[in-house]
Amino acid sequence: MSDLNENELKVLKAFDEYGKPAGPKVIAEETGIPKDEVSKIIKNLKKDDYIMSPKRCYYAPGDKAKNVL
Repeated sequence: MSDLNENELKVLKAFDEYGKPAGPKVIAEETGIPKDEVSKIIKNLKKDDYIMSPKRCYYAPGDKAKNVL
């Protein structure tokens, strides 16, 4: 099992289901989590290699995400 909390998993799943790189605003709308909180979660997930940034301010699941999705 992963060491991610419920909101981190929601954000990661939302990126996966969105199907293309997205910004925090889109993910906030998809999850119902406030945008500021989504931005913090993205920062932590990126630091831990669960998501990557293919383009500035856009994010997508990284290789490590496959282990928890």
